[in-house]
Amino acid sequence: MNVPTIATVFPTYNEGERLAAFLGDWAAVGAAHRAVAATAIVVDDGSTPENADAHAAVVARVARDLETSNSPHRVEYVRADRNRGKGAAIRLGWSRAAADAAWLTFIDSDGAIPAREYWRVADMLPSVDADIVCACRVRMAGRTIDRSLFRHFQGRLFATFAEELFHLGFYDTQTGMKAFRGPLLRPLLPELREDRWLLDVEVLVRMVRAGARPIEVPVDCFMRGGTSLVLGVDPLRMAVQMLKLRSRLRSAGAPRP
Repeated sequence: MNVPTIATVFPTYNEGERLAAFLGDWAAVGAAHRAVAATAIVVDDGSTPENADAHAAVVARVARDLETSNSPHRVEYVRADRNRGKGAAIRLGWSRAAADAAWLTFIDSDGAIPAREYWRVADMLPSVDADIVCACRVRMAGRTIDRSLFRHFQGRLFATFAEELFHLGFYDTQTGMKAFRGPLLRPLLPELREDRWLLDVEVLVRMVRAGARPIEVPVDCFMRGGTSLVLGVDPLRMAVQMLKLRSRLRSAGAPRP
C-alpha cells in the first residue's frame, strides 16, 4: 500500500550530541509509525569542521540502521558551504526534497520537541483537513511545556507583534516544527528570501494569503540550555526585521486577505 511521503528538514548548526540523540530517537520511534514514509534531510548550516564531520557520521550511522531494519523512513545529509541561518538551511533542504513529497516540513534538531511528538503529528497528515500544520507551545491539559519565563514572554511578544502586522490568526508562529502541503508550497519556494528566524512567518504569510488552510497542534516542548537573546535589544531587532518583511511582501505583491 502506498503511503504519503514527507520530507522533513533538520536544520543543524554545531548541535554536537543533541543531534545524535534526537535523530536516533526519531529513527527508533519511527519504526512503529507507518502512516507516512518520512525522509529526514539533515542540513548542516556551516558548522565547524569537527561538528560537521560528527553530524555526517551520525547521519551515516542512522541511515545504515534504517536500511538494515527495512524501515520505510530514510535520512540524508546536506552540508552548506557556510553558515547562513536556520531559514536558509530549511530552504536548502526543501530544494533537495523529492519532487513528489506530499508534505514539506521541518523540525529543530535540538530535541526540544520530542521525536514522539514529531511522529504523532506526522500520523495526522494523511487525513488532516488542512494545508498547514503548525506545532504550538500552549499550556493545556495533556501537554507539557518546559521553558523559562523569559523565553515565554519573548515568544508572546513576538507572536503578538506578528499578529498585529500580518493578521494570520496563529497563537504561536515560532515553534520549531511545521508541515506544509507540498504541491502548495513548492511553487512558492523560489520566492522565499528569509535566511534566519523569520522564514516561518514568511512562509505562513505567503501560503495563508494564497488560500492555504492552517491549523495549530499543541505539542510537548522542553527548552533546554541558555538563550542568546538579549532582553530589550532583541525584541527591537525582531520588530525591525518584521517591519522589513512586511514591506518586502507588499512590494512583491503578495496577496492580502
